[in-house]
Amino acid sequence: MPLHVPPAPAPALRSVLTALGSPTAVREARTPSLRNAQGPATPEFPLPVHVWDRITPEGASATRLAGWRFLIRCGERAVAAAETMLTPDGWAFSHFFEGPYIASTERALRQAENMKQPYQARLLSVPELYMLTLWLHGDCTADGATGHPAATDLLVPLAPAPPGIAAHRPHRVAELLPVLTHRVAPAPLLGSPA
Repeated sequence: MPLHVPPAPAPALRSVLTALGSPTAVREARTPSLRNAQGPATPEFPLPVHVWDRITPEGASATRLAGWRFLIRCGERAVAAAETMLTPDGWAFSHFFEGPYIASTERALRQAENMKQPYQARLLSVPELYMLTLWLHGDCTADGATGHPAATDLLVPLAPAPPGIAAHRPHRVAELLPVLTHRVAPAPLLGSPA
């Protein structure tokens, strides 16, 4: 089934295109692979980046939209990513970056394209665990900028994943949330009743 990618806000895409066309923005970025890329660089796969700010024993807090991420393709592969953020004046380019999450995101997107059920692609960050996942939302018609992970949605941890959580293995939210909750729960103090 095809993977649905929600449309990014037009100003977010324009800001990334402007940054890609700026020799200064590309030259000053800490992305050697983007600076050294041969040929045109194009933004692809706009993914809304949601953040789970807090996970407690009672469950996860609501998510919030933190920005839109575009993979920057040059030739056959993504060489970097561009992040945008919402400012008082609207969507604006934030920065370029590279690292292991670029290839990991591409791999997870390819996996998702081969699934039988259609999903809407998003990214979900869990800062408390230094974890980023591809969030496969079951409602392909939903507004990609809003919502909360449904129990039946899939989360695919991107590499590097936290110890004990397998990267690139899809998990239903209902199955992974208890593991995440356990991970962020404070350890009991020595000498206190368990």
